[in-house]
Amino acid sequence: MSIPHRIAALAVAASVFTPVTADAMEDYLRASSAGPTELSLCGPDSDLLKSGACKQNDFDALTKRNEKSLQAALAKAPANVKPLLKRDQSWFNEMMLSASETVFDDGDDEQKQAFVERLRQRATTLDGIAQGFGRAGIAGRWVSAFGSATVTPGQGGYRVAIETSAVYGAGSETRRDCKVTAEVKSTSGPMSTSWLAGLVLPDPDAPAKAADDKSEPPKPATIKLRRQGETLRIVVGNEEYFGEQRPNCSYMTQLTANYFADGKAEGAAAIDKAEVSFTMPTFDCARPSTASDEEICADPDLAENDQRLNRAWKALLPRLDETTRRALTEDQRNWVRSQINQYPQFLHPAWDKRAYFTHYTIDGRDKLDRLQKERIALLEGFDEKRSGLSGIWLSHTAILKVTLAADGSLKAAGWKWDQGDWKGGCDFDIKGKVAGGVFRSDEKRKNPDTLERDHATLIVNRQDDVFATKRGEDDADEPKCRRNASFSSTARLFPAKPSADIDNLGGSIR
Repeated sequence: MSIPHRIAALAVAASVFTPVTADAMEDYLRASSAGPTELSLCGPDSDLLKSGACKQNDFDALTKRNEKSLQAALAKAPANVKPLLKRDQSWFNEMMLSASETVFDDGDDEQKQAFVERLRQRATTLDGIAQGFGRAGIAGRWVSAFGSATVTPGQGGYRVAIETSAVYGAGSETRRDCKVTAEVKSTSGPMSTSWLAGLVLPDPDAPAKAADDKSEPPKPATIKLRRQGETLRIVVGNEEYFGEQRPNCSYMTQLTANYFADGKAEGAAAIDKAEVSFTMPTFDCARPSTASDEEICADPDLAENDQRLNRAWKALLPRLDETTRRALTEDQRNWVRSQINQYPQFLHPAWDKRAYFTHYTIDGRDKLDRLQKERIALLEGFDEKRSGLSGIWLSHTAILKVTLAADGSLKAAGWKWDQGDWKGGCDFDIKGKVAGGVFRSDEKRKNPDTLERDHATLIVNRQDDVFATKRGEDDADEPKCRRNASFSSTARLFPAKPSADIDNLGGSIR
């Protein structure tokens, strides 16, 4: 499913990183905190209203009670944490709306009662959050829309017990339950300013490995946590960590989150010390414009990535000639649009056709982090003095690795993507010869592959834009891209020095 790209053009003013206004983008891209927070289960056309479930369970009273508790908590929250709490409530509402569509039609009495109890319990959770602001340290109980995390001081570190339970409907495929325990310690520097990191412990209920099983053991999931203002930010692994070895955790998809202190600290938690500053990106976290902005504000690493990226941009521009500067500025505008798409695209991935409404918080965070780091690697390692064609070339929508042999033979591999439609991209598999500084493709066709330098940039298949508009005609050249014949493989790329963050010649991080 292709993601729409109808975002208004970004104005180039003080910075190309300025986000677009909320009214210039699709609804799913906007910050969750920008919308209404009150859950509406019993509107005029609601099936719950028609079935009598609204009156029977007094859903209007329950949702109004939740909204009252939320507003009381928001009144005590710092300005830069309010959007994160509103986002948490928005996610809870999305989950409940999704579940309401099937639970009262297809669910049994137990599932219906569990739905009502979850709705009732949310007010209690919000009341606890309202009391928790100002709590010191990281020890104690923390809560989110999906569950809780309890942090207990231990020898040289902390023990973390996370329990999440998200139900999006009546079927088993719509449940997202997980119980894990982890141990974390200070990584480097003072414990008050660094992430605490460790591994998720093995599931005690996992079956023992058979003696004749020669397979590699599953890679343990990593975990790290840190205060981000008045929230506890927990980051668990990424999408690789879905294990059949965990009977108590079918899905880790929602463990990465911002958790809010549940009530005042007691006992050891009261004397626990931790830095509570809020790592700020380059924009105002009190007013995030997009879902990706919210996630950047939620996570100290992502916020630091944003700062680093902005510094790299400002340092690079004065080194470039005017032609390259204009081309990179246009590419950067497009990259900002890509970042706006990135988090919501992977939070609710279209490829999960059975449960596309679920919140893949681990996957979304991981992909946004990787997109930022790839761009930082380009800007910090921009090789504007490169001559010839060899090397890594990158843009907001394409990557190419060019290798030139001593005899003049050339090979280039990479791909151009259509963000959100992995089947619709273009694979670059270019072969030919370089003579007198000019590349000649081995292809024998009307529209052979081309590579040509333009100042510091590399233009790939310059003529394919023209050929793409003519495809479908009887004498048209065959397409260069998958699935969508009208998609062009033309790309302008920029010279990047080798980096571990630029290693995805054929992946699907976008």
